[in-house]
Amino acid sequence: MLKTTVSFGEIMLRLAPPAFERILQSPRFVATFGGGEANVAVALASFGAPAAYVTVLPPSHPVADAAIADLRGRGVDTSRIVRGKGRMGVYYLETGANQRPSKVVYDRESSAIALAKPGDIDWDAALEGAGWFHITGITPAISASAAALSLEAVQKARAKGIAVSCDLNYRKNLWKWGKPAVEVMRELIRFVDIAIANEEDVQMALGIQAAVDVHSGELDLGQYRKLSDKVLAEHTNLRGIAITLRESRSASHNGWSACWNDGKEFLASRHYEITHIVDRVGGGDAFAGGLIYGLMALAAPFDALEFAVAASCLKHSIPGDFNRFTVDEVNALLKGGGSGRVQR
Repeated sequence: MLKTTVSFGEIMLRLAPPAFERILQSPRFVATFGGGEANVAVALASFGAPAAYVTVLPPSHPVADAAIADLRGRGVDTSRIVRGKGRMGVYYLETGANQRPSKVVYDRESSAIALAKPGDIDWDAALEGAGWFHITGITPAISASAAALSLEAVQKARAKGIAVSCDLNYRKNLWKWGKPAVEVMRELIRFVDIAIANEEDVQMALGIQAAVDVHSGELDLGQYRKLSDKVLAEHTNLRGIAITLRESRSASHNGWSACWNDGKEFLASRHYEITHIVDRVGGGDAFAGGLIYGLMALAAPFDALEFAVAASCLKHSIPGDFNRFTVDEVNALLKGGGSGRVQR
């Protein structure tokens, strides 16, 4: 029986034009919910793993209530969510196609999580029964108090002997409150066991440079090995790092794979060509959820890596932030079921 994974961050109302329209091209938005850490909790619940989500939401707020109901309906434990002053965060997504990139507009200032501070969450209660804790670099980017609360969270989890993972998730449009990402994230990473990142996250959040080029059409795995080696050498508390490898040929066509380094072995996953992308937002979170599930439930890190990449590949085929695939469906892709033939 797997122990509960607790993830912590901000869930937002997601407003997106229908299909591939531009913002307000027609006077309507499709309203759903999303946010990196909530997406991970939903992914884990979809895989049948116990998952709980911790955040701060405004009290007596029908949209916040709907977000909680959505998470609960997907099998996520929402009993640890705290209510506090502030508003519900919102983000707008314009989905790109072909050579037009996707665009995200954040509206998160003075949200409940942005106003939350150390002491506002009872971490003893929030982490009860947990075997894994997950956070991202997005929450510390929201505000100084959210950064301090994030540090408190990983310190509490580490003190309890809980495995801690962090998806570095550098977001340049959020780091506006004063301290640079490197200063904040290098302190937070000291309390992390498993890091998840892409090459930009490593460089911008940890200040570790490497000669990698995702636009060349051909990834040099040797450079990613060097990059991950540098991370492990500088942060000896880490038990491993997974780096996602996205080759952005266009907004509609990406190459997708990942690598893993735990200091003992360097592993590279199989490679997928994802064409006709429906929605790539949440793809990295599906990877993180798949990796956490795999490291807890599967036999070896290579199995976890392959499962995570396949889960993320499937996520690109559906709209919305949330993963909606089961373990059996991910395994079907791993066994060669990627032809898209109708299943009858």
